Amino acid sequence: MATIVSSKSNQFRYVGRILYSQILRQSRSTTLSPPSPSPNHLHCSNLPLHRLVGPQGYGNGSLVLCQRFLSNTVAGNANPEKPASNSSAKDNSDQGKESGESNQKADAGKSVRGGPVSWLSFLLLVATGAGLIYYYDRQKKLHIEEINNASKAVKEGPSAGKAAIGGPFNLISHDGKHVTEKDFLGKWTLIYFGFTHCPDICPDELIKLAASVDKIKEKSGIEIVPVFISVDPERDTVEQVREYVKEFHPKLIGLTGSSDEIRNVARSYRVYYMKTDEEDSDYLVDHSIVMYLMGPDMQFVKFFGKNNDVDSLTDGIIKEVKKSKK
Repeated sequence: MATIVSSKSNQFRYVGRILYSQILRQSRSTTLSPPSPSPNHLHCSNLPLHRLVGPQGYGNGSLVLCQRFLSNTVAGNANPEKPASNSSAKDNSDQGKESGESNQKADAGKSVRGGPVSWLSFLLLVATGAGLIYYYDRQKKLHIEEINNASKAVKEGPSAGKAAIGGPFNLISHDGKHVTEKDFLGKWTLIYFGFTHCPDICPDELIKLAASVDKIKEKSGIEIVPVFISVDPERDTVEQVREYVKEFHPKLIGLTGSSDEIRNVARSYRVYYMKTDEEDSDYLVDHSIVMYLMGPDMQFVKFFGKNNDVDSLTDGIIKEVKKSKK
């Protein structure tokens, strides 16, 4: 009996040593290296069965204890792998997030190349648009100014070529004499169409005409014959025209005539005139504001509109006279 008890105690001590060594080995393998996919290094089947059971055949309880212990140890070693994998996955996800954020920051810091519109092209587009708007606005203003100037005054005629202006006429002078175009041959003539009851335009134009005639004589010695033709034959009688022309220049010749005669001469010189609405005998006559320069052969040379002042009218006439003498 004592022998059996001693043998059992020796077997338990042996099994305890084996278990202790296996626990130490398992802990070292877990710390230093990743767990092996197969727990063969922990099973007890490699040990000789007689070492576990003993020569007497007793040891079934020890074997069962060893198997339970080993199964618990393997389960315990398998469970810690999950947190490790979870932590590694979390670390990987964190690293992915950090790398994504760093890439986004890097991309945000870089200038985008190859985009549809860059800052330089945008600025060029804005500058071009502003330039076009300024150009067209300026052209529009200039066009409006030209229209206004054209509506206020007749522009000068062309310097080259001759228009179909002028022709024969038969009128009466302020002295009561019959006068035709032939009476002015060999002389430079400056003709103006108006009427004696004109409130302001006709007096201003006749004053300018008379001043230019005197200035042309002083500057170049050229004799210019000033002529006034009435477009209001109903009121502008010979006496009325005589009193009227005396107010402007002693050499100013006034011509009038019948309604048909005035109509014919106005048509020959392309002059527009029309009587406005009548209020008894007080009415106005709308007409062209033009001076016609006729050569010594009584052919049209050039016309001058209201936009010419005394100096420009003087210089323009002198230029045309000198040009014809070359």
